[in-house]
Amino acid sequence: MQFNYFIMSNQQQPEYIFESSWEVCNMVGGIYTVLSTRAATLQQKYGDKLVFIGPDVWCGKQNPYFEEQSDLYPEWKAYTSKTYNLSIRIGRWKIPGRPVAVLVDFYYLMMKKNEIYGHVWETSGVNSLMAYGDYDESSMFGYASGMIIESYYQFFGLKPEMPVIAHFNEWMTSFGIFYIKEKLPAVATVFTTHATSIGRSIAGNHKPLYDYLNEYYGDQMAQELNMVSKHSTEKQAAHLADCFTTVSKITAKECEQLLDKRPDVITPNGFEDDFVPKAKVFSRKRNDARKLMKQVAEKLLRYELSDDAMFVGTAGRYEFKNKGLDVFIESLKHLNDRKNLSKQVIAFIMVPAWIKGHREDLANVLLHPDRKLHSSNRITTHDLHETHHDDVMKSLEWFHLKNLKEEAVKVIFVPAYLNGYDGIFNKTYYDLLIGLDLTVFPSYYEPWGYTPLESVAFQVPTVTTDLSGFGEWVSDLPQGIETGVGIIHRSDYNGHEVAEKIADMIYQFANSNPATVKSIREKAAVIAEKALWKHFIRHYEEAYDYALIRTKNGKRKTESK
Repeated sequence: MQFNYFIMSNQQQPEYIFESSWEVCNMVGGIYTVLSTRAATLQQKYGDKLVFIGPDVWCGKQNPYFEEQSDLYPEWKAYTSKTYNLSIRIGRWKIPGRPVAVLVDFYYLMMKKNEIYGHVWETSGVNSLMAYGDYDESSMFGYASGMIIESYYQFFGLKPEMPVIAHFNEWMTSFGIFYIKEKLPAVATVFTTHATSIGRSIAGNHKPLYDYLNEYYGDQMAQELNMVSKHSTEKQAAHLADCFTTVSKITAKECEQLLDKRPDVITPNGFEDDFVPKAKVFSRKRNDARKLMKQVAEKLLRYELSDDAMFVGTAGRYEFKNKGLDVFIESLKHLNDRKNLSKQVIAFIMVPAWIKGHREDLANVLLHPDRKLHSSNRITTHDLHETHHDDVMKSLEWFHLKNLKEEAVKVIFVPAYLNGYDGIFNKTYYDLLIGLDLTVFPSYYEPWGYTPLESVAFQVPTVTTDLSGFGEWVSDLPQGIETGVGIIHRSDYNGHEVAEKIADMIYQFANSNPATVKSIREKAAVIAEKALWKHFIRHYEEAYDYALIRTKNGKRKTESK
């Protein structure tokens, strides 16, 4: 499983690492998982010389992911305020390792954004004229990140000969690279794109990304899809950074075609399993989760389920096509039409949607088991805005999945963010994931894919596609649901075939005997162990080495396949 385009020897190690991301102490998506799980491994080696920089989106209010410490670098905080006019909070990220985190209030820079845009155009060639939406906030945060690194560098007297890494994630932080390249050229910069903005836009606009990838020109598509500024800043960052990385081989091809830049190193996403319960606690949590999910489903459906009902789940962002929700629902229709399905299949679709809140009637009958639900809604656990325009609900209607008692397949739509306070389950996603028997993540666009990796970490076998970075990685291992991870080939046009194959795998798993299921669960856990950060961190070390060598030599290291 070789990810990189070259092999390093005599690696240089950084003395300081600064890493900036919109998701530092700000749980938004998968990048939060990347950083928060990797942090413990890095912090063991670098201690407080590892500094994360994030946006102070909580604006002075208490941040549940961050613990401010007034005694941590108070003089530097004052210096930053006086010299750079930046208000920062310094403390610890409340994750394993508890690394130093700096949250910056960058909003004062918004008043200077046109001046900054003009300057970055002159120095780095970034076109910000077409900016809209979240471009301004993201760019000013990135710029502020660069200022914080310079402030630390100057205040603590770091020297040009010291090996220092400034690592920036996604286009949202790219202005930090432009700042560092101008102000601190001795600092080695790393830029990671977890998914290209233009590639995600092509896929999200229902254009065929893969069959026609070699025909797409990134700059032209940016014009067509109104993505000029985001594409411009991402492309320039990829070219100007001392080391450009991405998370999978499939996204590397995308970068080479759409950004005109081949990644220097591929840094696959690992994880730490410290969030997975052990031994007796695992069994108790699994039993608790299954009991609760069965209870909610029975109250919602208004009839009892069999004790051996199989719980299947999918989760993630609500990207109906990109995350494969469309083919998953279609597969449930095919499964429902099968004969000789030995178990009831309860499918939980756990994706946050536009909700009014939890269903009061459902919450009430859960509190009072003797009462019954009288609503005709047997599908959703929470009240949706514009139910008839919701893609999941429309698809369930199209495929006539009605949750009738005589049908083998039932679908429960959980459109809430499972943070432990949703009003119905009141458990986190992980606390429900552990109770599932099987998960399905048939992604169309997925640069890596944490959801199937998290699933196997909880010994829950999963089905995914070779269009996800994780699925592509697992494709190097034995395949098939009997191995713990079922991989389905997906292309631009084979959605119906994918749905049939998902149904086949669920059917096969449902009809497996207990000994076979136990073996499959054990094999899933073995695959998860191979993706721990202790195995994957070396790819980041190679990226740091690459950036430091290039900075030291003042030129790009010769690349070879």
